[in-house]
Amino acid sequence: MKKFSIISIAVLAAATVAASSSAQAQTFAILFAPQQVAVAPQYAPIEEDIAPEAQMDPRLQRQVVNYRTNEAPGTVIVDTPNTYLYLVMGDGKAMRYGIGVGREGFTWSGVKQVARKAEWPDWYPPQEMIERQPYLPRMTAGGPGNPLGARAMYIGGTVYRIHGTNDPTTIGKNVSSGCIRLTNEDVTDLYERVKVGAKVIVLPQTNVAQRAPVASDSYAPVRESAAVRTWATIRPSGIY
Repeated sequence: MKKFSIISIAVLAAATVAASSSAQAQTFAILFAPQQVAVAPQYAPIEEDIAPEAQMDPRLQRQVVNYRTNEAPGTVIVDTPNTYLYLVMGDGKAMRYGIGVGREGFTWSGVKQVARKAEWPDWYPPQEMIERQPYLPRMTAGGPGNPLGARAMYIGGTVYRIHGTNDPTTIGKNVSSGCIRLTNEDVTDLYERVKVGAKVIVLPQTNVAQRAPVASDSYAPVRESAAVRTWATIRPSGIY
């Protein structure tokens, strides 16, 4: 049998100990090294509307349409009976959005302006709503669960808003107490296009069956004087 010298045995033992210490050090480093944690940006991207919009009636999906009007580009026109909102683009075109509007007894009409805009706004239910539904929270912080959704455009001189929603299945329906609601994706798109001070025309609710066909998605020029007269009959207050 081959004999090893005392020096050889000592070298071998030292190498074994060094290898063991290195392995332990690597294991310690893996177990206790700082972990990289990915932090998602707050409220982005907006995902709650993706699936519902994929199933939405095509007529309610955002699209550029032919739209004849004398109103200036940038004007917002709410076609209440057909649940459309038009943003006038000029050259006979408009961006059309599907919307949810006021339920029976809560629709209104008139001519106003966008007074201010807010991203992920907090929601404070008006007193009138609290009286009808006293169980509601007095304040809901902005976020995906907020009924005002991702964006809000406040209509000057009223308690009404053009805003998003946490329930996109309500688009195309008469569901609100006067506010105009869009999907979060659509209201975000509209928010980027509409300026503070933009003119907002809300057309009165009428019998859709009595309206002239809108085969080309056009609408006759709006007579502001008629809308102004209608304004005197608007409810004094409302909710989101």
